[in-house]
Amino acid sequence: MATAMSVSAVSPAAAAVARPRTLVCVPATARAPREMAAELAAAAALGADVAELRLDCLAGFAPRRDLPVILAEPRPLPALVTYRPKWEGGEYEGDEEPRFEALMLAMELGAEYVDIELKAAEKFMRLLAGKKPENCKLIVSSHNYENTPSAEELADLVAQIQATGADIVKIATTATEIVDVARMFQILVHCQEKQVPIIGLVMNERGFISRVLCPKYGAYLTFGSLEKGKESSPAQPTAADLINLYNIRQIGPDTKVFGIIGNPVGHSKSPILHNEAFRSVGFNAVYVPFLVDDLAKFLNTYSSPDFAGFSCTIPHKEAAVRCCDEVDPIARDIGAVNTMVRRPDGKLVGYNTDYVGAISAIEDGIRASQQTDPTTSPLAGRLFIVIGAGGAGKALAYGAKEKGARVVIANRTFARAQELANLIGGPALTLADLENYHPEEGMILANTTAIGMHPNVNETPLSKQALKSYAVVFDAVYTPKETRLLREAAECGATVVSGLEMFIRQAMGQFEHFTGMPAPDRLMRDIVLTKIG
Repeated sequence: MATAMSVSAVSPAAAAVARPRTLVCVPATARAPREMAAELAAAAALGADVAELRLDCLAGFAPRRDLPVILAEPRPLPALVTYRPKWEGGEYEGDEEPRFEALMLAMELGAEYVDIELKAAEKFMRLLAGKKPENCKLIVSSHNYENTPSAEELADLVAQIQATGADIVKIATTATEIVDVARMFQILVHCQEKQVPIIGLVMNERGFISRVLCPKYGAYLTFGSLEKGKESSPAQPTAADLINLYNIRQIGPDTKVFGIIGNPVGHSKSPILHNEAFRSVGFNAVYVPFLVDDLAKFLNTYSSPDFAGFSCTIPHKEAAVRCCDEVDPIARDIGAVNTMVRRPDGKLVGYNTDYVGAISAIEDGIRASQQTDPTTSPLAGRLFIVIGAGGAGKALAYGAKEKGARVVIANRTFARAQELANLIGGPALTLADLENYHPEEGMILANTTAIGMHPNVNETPLSKQALKSYAVVFDAVYTPKETRLLREAAECGATVVSGLEMFIRQAMGQFEHFTGMPAPDRLMRDIVLTKIG
């Protein structure tokens, strides 16, 4: 296996030999046996396939007393019994013998799966000595909380685990960057070709995609928590999100992968919007969050045509221009790309749907609240102040200038404001200057920075006093829907335009680039209003 691994080298379709679908397993982590049994029932109600019973989470666990309660028949779901020691990331701190005896008792009581760590597997197998019931599958697991080893090391680890007599191989590693996950995908495909059942996951937020995309590469199961706050490992999605948001039951070798590239990216509502829109038109695709540190490295690693398109957000919009093979002329003029599409020949083409989304939202906001000349843009001749000089700032400045506005750039760092102001032929200010800048009434303000975004909801780029000079205020931030900036601007009598409007319009443009189909306008608006707004 190659070490410099690119997902272009991975062909899940080629490895797809009539395989069972990837199971969704919900960890039960309650402190009391009856509560754990109730969690098993709750997991079944969510639509899970398996429940992992984490015995090490139980307080004062007594196997002969508690296991019959937890594993009582009839069980609503097959049980995967784990008794994880502290040295492998669990909570059990006692001797090995009682732990082994508890796992063997679980087998006797009909547990469908039992998990034992690779370091303890040889000793456990000796103790078992042919006593394992036929209906019980033994998972031998290895957890690495530091990093993700090379593809060769992972392949060696698979061989070591197989040599113990494991029915199912389980490897969990940790992502130091998102490209680490590609090595796990390669191992999943390798195992599928060899018909080795494997659970292969990469922990923490940079490894999140491993949990959603593993069915594409033939993983045996993936884990989803019962609810937020009940995760059994870092950045574990909820089972409900796996099933309903990411539509995991439909992900297979031919599923196209799209997603939002950003840092941070966990707050993004784009997966909710795009996954439901894809589903509504029957498009075989999934849309996931990509937490990316190095854009070029990410794109070079996930270079397969299956990784078919990306939304791009802070801080990668400007770098995306340099990373694309071709850039739409408008996006090149703006100097920022928020949409990338991979053509069948593998070339990446960059577009910008931000500027149309934002400018049309502001224009419609003005038209709805003021009488305007229908033959010209309501921005024409107006003084239009853009806060921020990043990708979104460039898009707004470009769009406003195209509509005939007189554009001013304000930014925390004056040099960056000046750079963009020179490009569009307008003045530059610092945010401090902006506090006392009111050369005329009826100005338009557009915030394109992350100031005021969740969780920093009490922040605002401009004081309420300074807002009194503005007739229209737009905020690109859409989490929360009403930012402090918009709330205070409305209190000052300004027409306010929410970032949700820009979000929905730029997303519709992206959907059309991704699918080649018209965006389901009404559905996407309904999703924004009911699930995001």
